[in-house]
Amino acid sequence: MKNIKVLGTGCANCQNTLKLIDEVARAKGVVVQLEKIEDLQQIMTYAVMSTPGVVIDGKVVHAGGVPTRAKVESWF
Repeated sequence: MKNIKVLGTGCANCQNTLKLIDEVARAKGVVVQLEKIEDLQQIMTYAVMSTPGVVIDGKVVHAGGVPTRAKVESWF
């Protein structure tokens, strides 16, 4: 199981990123623990300056803008 965090303050891009990750994980049959982090201090601990950010198992894999479907698929 992958632990995935979407970092962002609740903007549309952040919501779309969360939804896209969930859709791709379900389509691939991958079990994920998906968490939305909106607290700015927590986001800053990952040194993400542009949201949405995506953290998988403690590693930042994306920052700024909604990732492409192909990029999200590559994470699984």
